[in-house]
Amino acid sequence: MSPVGAARPAGGHTGGERIGTGHSGRLVGGRSAGSCVAARRYLGAVLLVGVVSTGAVGCGSSEPPPVAAAAIPTPTTAPAPPPPPPPVLWPLTGLDSGHALARPALAVKVENSVDARPQTGLGAADLVWEEVVEGGITRYVAVYHSTLPAEIGPIRSVRPMDAAIAAPMHGLFAFSGGQPAFVDEVADAGIQVVSNDAGASGFYRIDTRSAPHNVYADPSTLLAQADHQHLADPAVQFEIAGAGNQPTAVTAGTPATAVALQLSAVSRPNWTWSAPDGRWVRAEGSTPAVEVDGTPLRATNVVVLRTESVDTGTTDPAGNPVPETLLVGTGEALVASAGHTVAATWVKNAVGERLVLRGPDGNPVRLAPGTTWVELVPSGSTGSVTVR
Repeated sequence: MSPVGAARPAGGHTGGERIGTGHSGRLVGGRSAGSCVAARRYLGAVLLVGVVSTGAVGCGSSEPPPVAAAAIPTPTTAPAPPPPPPPVLWPLTGLDSGHALARPALAVKVENSVDARPQTGLGAADLVWEEVVEGGITRYVAVYHSTLPAEIGPIRSVRPMDAAIAAPMHGLFAFSGGQPAFVDEVADAGIQVVSNDAGASGFYRIDTRSAPHNVYADPSTLLAQADHQHLADPAVQFEIAGAGNQPTAVTAGTPATAVALQLSAVSRPNWTWSAPDGRWVRAEGSTPAVEVDGTPLRATNVVVLRTESVDTGTTDPAGNPVPETLLVGTGEALVASAGHTVAATWVKNAVGERLVLRGPDGNPVRLAPGTTWVELVPSGSTGSVTVR
């Protein structure tokens, strides 16, 4: 080692640098191995005093490549779920069925004489039409679609206005029997006839009542006889307010607590609004109307039609004249829904067409979703309608 301040060797190189092979005869990054050791010592000294100089020494190893920053995923918005499918509504009530059900409407002729009360299965009907027959008593055309009770009765014979009631639903009509002309009118209107007198299945007599008030039927067996022309669901019969909308009686009518009717000298049904039930409750005069199990007869809507009646020129087995209620034409109406009533007009252009209700503004009257009873009240002096 040369003393400090000694002259440099010729060629300008320091003692620590050698060009060539040095002791080992190999070059390390342009420096000898000894030079590299010295550099490491120097670097260690620098580190001891806290001074780090990057890139000051290169001993044959290159710096690692820079690490690429991790890619940050771009937030994505999940696609909105598809809207739920629209509800499937029962055509005769406007209530949500939860699923489609291809089943025809079953109309059944149910008796309403004093001896026939209380009836069985009447409260399960989607629609009930009440009509005046001979002697001033009334009978029902009860229409079943959304719900089938286990039993229906007592069942009686067909009448001349029944074809116009049942034809728009194009389903089955079950009755005990009837005059051939009336039975033919039902068949000619495109309805499938299911008659006990003709031997149809599903009818039977119970032993707790005397004839002729003891004919009952199993509605499932009646429907099982539907032919290929009468398998479809019935069409909508009355306009019904959709979800979130009020019926016309509420939007255009007035509040009411009761609707009292006189159909004849012996038939005076009335309906009282029950807010807890959200329905109208029926009574025969002052006697509550109930099913055989004591359940009150109720309806979401009561539709009153003022109608004309004519003599058919025929009589029943007791010799009483058989009247016919005329349902093709037009007349006054009253619609009761949700504790309100509204005046209306009814129009029916043909036997096979449905009856249409129009309000004072000429627009269709919309009922509340639920069951409906239709009262056919004679327009003459024998019929009256009182609203309280």
